[in-house]
Amino acid sequence: MNPTTVTDVARLYGRFLADPGAVDAAWRDVFARLDVEAQLWLQHELDRSAGVLDDACMAAARDSVRALMLVRAYRVRGHLEADLDPLHLSPPPHHPELDPATFGFEGADLDRPVFVGGVLGMQNSTVREIVERVRAIYCGTVGVEFMHMQDPERKAWVQRWFEDERPRTPLTPERRREVLAELTAAETFERFLDTRFKGTKRFGLDGGESTLPALEALVRTAASLGVEEVVIGMSHRGRLNVMANLLGKPLRAILHEFEGGSPIPDSVCGSGDVKYHLGTSTDREIDGRRVHLSLAPNPSHLEAVDPVVVGKVRARQDQAGDAERRRVMGVLLHGDAAFAGQGVVAETLQMSELDGYRAGGIVHVIVNNQIGFTTCPAAARTSPYCSDFARAVQAPVVHVNGDDPDAVVQVAEFAARYRQAFGADVVVDLVCYRRHGHNEGDEPAFTQPRMYAVIRSHPGTRELYARRLAEEGVVDAAQAERMVADYRAHCDREFEASKTYAPAAADWLDGAWAGLSPPERAPAADPDTGVDDDAWAAVTAALCTVPEGFALNPKIARGIERRRRALESGEGIDWASAEAMAFGTLLREGHPVRLSGEDVGRGTFSQRHAVWVDAETEARHVPLSAVVPGGAPVEIVDSPLSEYGVLGFEYGYAMARPEALVLWEAQFGDFANGAQVIIDQFVASGEAKWLRMNGLVLLLPHGYEGQGPEHSSARLERFLQLCGEDNIQVVSCTTPANFFHALRRQLHRPWRKPLVVMAPKSLLRHPRCVSPRAAFAPGTTFERVVTDADAPTPPERARQVVLCSGKVYYDLAAERERRGAGDVHLVRLEQLYPFPEAALASVLQAYRHCALVWCQEEPRNMGAWSFVREFLPEVATRAGVRDPEPRYAGRPAAAAPATGVHRVHVAEQARLVDEALRTDVPRRGRIAARREAGVSTD
Repeated sequence: MNPTTVTDVARLYGRFLADPGAVDAAWRDVFARLDVEAQLWLQHELDRSAGVLDDACMAAARDSVRALMLVRAYRVRGHLEADLDPLHLSPPPHHPELDPATFGFEGADLDRPVFVGGVLGMQNSTVREIVERVRAIYCGTVGVEFMHMQDPERKAWVQRWFEDERPRTPLTPERRREVLAELTAAETFERFLDTRFKGTKRFGLDGGESTLPALEALVRTAASLGVEEVVIGMSHRGRLNVMANLLGKPLRAILHEFEGGSPIPDSVCGSGDVKYHLGTSTDREIDGRRVHLSLAPNPSHLEAVDPVVVGKVRARQDQAGDAERRRVMGVLLHGDAAFAGQGVVAETLQMSELDGYRAGGIVHVIVNNQIGFTTCPAAARTSPYCSDFARAVQAPVVHVNGDDPDAVVQVAEFAARYRQAFGADVVVDLVCYRRHGHNEGDEPAFTQPRMYAVIRSHPGTRELYARRLAEEGVVDAAQAERMVADYRAHCDREFEASKTYAPAAADWLDGAWAGLSPPERAPAADPDTGVDDDAWAAVTAALCTVPEGFALNPKIARGIERRRRALESGEGIDWASAEAMAFGTLLREGHPVRLSGEDVGRGTFSQRHAVWVDAETEARHVPLSAVVPGGAPVEIVDSPLSEYGVLGFEYGYAMARPEALVLWEAQFGDFANGAQVIIDQFVASGEAKWLRMNGLVLLLPHGYEGQGPEHSSARLERFLQLCGEDNIQVVSCTTPANFFHALRRQLHRPWRKPLVVMAPKSLLRHPRCVSPRAAFAPGTTFERVVTDADAPTPPERARQVVLCSGKVYYDLAAERERRGAGDVHLVRLEQLYPFPEAALASVLQAYRHCALVWCQEEPRNMGAWSFVREFLPEVATRAGVRDPEPRYAGRPAAAAPATGVHRVHVAEQARLVDEALRTDVPRRGRIAARREAGVSTD
């Protein structure tokens, strides 16, 4: 038969179903490969052909299609009836779509042969046999969700692995003995700590011991597929176990910390952190391949480390020239309640397939305790699984019963292979339980009595696995017990060694950080960050040359021409041009530059235009990439609408690339609120807690222009409150040149510190906020304090000095000029922290006879006032100032950062400027000042 119409094809398909040998080989191959949708369509055509084909042929076709639909139902829904819970608290509910009766197969029908065209490796099989096969694949101790995936290649790969490859490759006896040893180490480690340090918090892995074989399998498989480095992030549960038994941190070091010892040498300053927040790293030899493993430190904000790890993975890939992003792999371990409840998980997943943040796929392992602290799943999420967020990024999700270590290991191997095959995220939901409470001193039976009654009588995973292997003749009971005794003896030896253990050295200057110095507590003078004429000209040419044939938007073209004239003439260089010159000159020196954030390519205020878009083709051009073609890379990345996740990513990126200038820009400064966890737990304290320097730059638009409470303040006061031990730098520059130098000194120092920039908005186009070429020349540097070069009188004729920072300087200067108030001088604190005590004292020596005023735009309880008032009297006294107590001029204390009514803003601004410039304001006593600040004086 030579089919020429759809009906002919349907008839041929019917004959194929009745007898595959009745059609030629080419058509047999076509029909055997049909997906369910095509089969249904042909079934419809068969129905239309009724009366043309014989009844037997029609019946066979319908049975075949119904059987294939049944198979598909198991692929989609089989996980709902899988045996996933080790505790068997409640049996999986029956799902009607998995019942053969739903598809018309009942009674004797179950034993009737049905042709399924090679699906599941079966041809003419009974319905009962088909059901047995699909249940074994999809309803055992593994349940897989993959039919939501839209990429047919990925979906077919997953289906093939579970239906064909996994059944053919069971674990060998030798591998199963290794898995038993891994479980033994995991369990015995926890029991040893519980015995030696009864009641001490360790956030043990008890009940989730299969995590160790899972991670071991991940690392081994990844190494066999070319992975050279694995970066791991996890919260505290099981962290000590992972450090000891996967990353090889000496047990004596861990026990030393349990005894109250410090994890860092006494010679190194820092607060340290609790033992289950620390990180570690190691090199392992796996089948002749060297693999570097690192565990990122993490605070108790459970999922905060997620984007940090992804950023670090991306950075390590870039450093290694890993363009395909396969040689460095990230692994994130999550808790079930945290994965479902923490928004940063969704933010991190969202970045997984974005060009600017892609890291070649992250392997997510959810250690599913089936409970939060005391919160049951029914109260913790609205979706069936804790993993359901991952479906949004098309990741396959594999649920596995933690009491089946063989399945756990196979699933972990699958995850590593999938990641390497597609460079995409994959999720393993390891369903286990938590034998103790949230911590070892907690009583879980208060809130989950039924669950913990079951747990108390439930054998451990190691015991169940040892029994199974003994029954199958893989090990005998004596061998299993010797494993326990050997590991326990190891723990005893390490405990004795811990009594004399002392950390030998800090590891913060290893790897990419080699050659840098520990941060200085009293920083030396700022380095020369000026640039010569050759560098200036080369960067100018790159920034201002439009590629041939590129249709640049006319408005942008006019702006670029203005930039070219300013840079070539050396006059009127604005903020965006100074920033671009800082980036370009660093690129020319071989330093990569990465800037990300919401709409940073254009810039929120249409000031940057670091990415040009062809007005006709929408092709993109990054002018900075032309500074040194093929040289140090530049990335200008428009981020998703995320602060927490993206700032975490950039912190992680900067953690691994000290040679790069890494910047995150908030669309408005107050948007940093959404990333406060990263700022508090990583940016401000990471060095003190974990001995991890970081040179990340935060650009936070800040300034009062009457835009309301949400777009005025970057919450300067919060950053200043976080300052201590020279941990971060906070600047509020008033000139483009000083901003240029602040960026360049980030990489011209022998150490790294985060830099927080109170960036401008209105000053981006302010006619007086410009700098001359001379301010960028060799020999120039960052100025921590800027004196009043425009003052109409010399210092000895001044009566009052107004100290300020940021945009308000220009308001003060304009009003002083209008009033002719030559006896008032203006001094700018460009760097607020570390507080420039020496520089300011030197400046104030010329003003010993003057009254001091601190002026700010922010309310009294915000901004820098509360911070600088702790320093100013002491510094002024050192300089010999007659009256060292400064007077405050600014907005009164307020609940909201700014008014939302423009006329009120104008009046407030005029009033604070007037208060600052007036020299006849009587000094108010401390009680009056406290009352104005809203502080009780009782």
